[in-house]
Amino acid sequence: MENFKPVNSLESPRFCGVKTFMRLPYVPDISGKQVDFVIVGAPFDTGSTFRVGARFGPEHIRSTSVLWRPYNNVQGINIFDYLSGVDYGDVPVVPGFIEESYQKIADTMYTITKAGAIPIILGGDHSISLANLRGIYKQHGEVCLIHFDAHVDTMDSYFGKLYNHGTPFRRATEERIIDPKCSIQIGVRGSAYGPEDWEASEKMGFTVIPTHVAKEMSADDLVEKIKQTVGDRKVFFTFDIDFVDPAYAPGTGTPEAGGFSSYETLKILQKLTGLNVVGYDLVEVLPAYDHPAEITSFLASAIIFEFITAIALNKRDGR
Repeated sequence: MENFKPVNSLESPRFCGVKTFMRLPYVPDISGKQVDFVIVGAPFDTGSTFRVGARFGPEHIRSTSVLWRPYNNVQGINIFDYLSGVDYGDVPVVPGFIEESYQKIADTMYTITKAGAIPIILGGDHSISLANLRGIYKQHGEVCLIHFDAHVDTMDSYFGKLYNHGTPFRRATEERIIDPKCSIQIGVRGSAYGPEDWEASEKMGFTVIPTHVAKEMSADDLVEKIKQTVGDRKVFFTFDIDFVDPAYAPGTGTPEAGGFSSYETLKILQKLTGLNVVGYDLVEVLPAYDHPAEITSFLASAIIFEFITAIALNKRDGR
């Protein structure tokens, strides 16, 4: 059976060809194919409450990802010695209509997971995570959540509306598609409307580690806390790029000063391996605020590279 891997940039220059993630083959139908992971875009940003434009995030993350080579020097592994992966393209979302877009995203996630692959979703704003979780729930049931973000995203509503990028994990908890008692939120910071904002997550059962606490922990201690929280249960890993300080990731919709550096972020992710992750998303990359150097998109593609590496390590080690 065919093993899908990137185009070799020593044979075809990086600036050639249609832009897929890491120059992976574009394969919009994986039925009957051996595929371990799937890159899929969810270019929806109608759930944003401040800056909009994250619908263009998948395009720019893919464009910057052409620089990534298959060997991860830190982890000591050539990821495509162990994995077959493709770029599935984008979900055909319905701009301006969140519930209709949710259905299309959820259906796509179910199709991918039913085929035995791990989806890695490029957002889009953070509202898409609820749809991602709905689709994954149909295949895997209730999962734990690892959530890197400057915000808890457990608001009850916004202007009386239940669905936006500030509410996905309250809805997911209410729908019982995630279990907050084995879920953890890391990196929250900034101002709030009141103490009830962060307390809402804790009352729902989430473990919350704000930035000012996480910064006092070593990377090893932080990773150990995450692993203790989720254990060996199935996990969905969601990463909002505003977890990173805007000095390193300015291209986002609701930036919060005082976050982690790009090096600190990658160091944590490189240690956060061996988990039973059944899906990933990376959200809130907003290219219009990322010029001229596109450093947010470059970092986002680096984070996705670490996600793929974690999948390869699991397969190599028989997990």
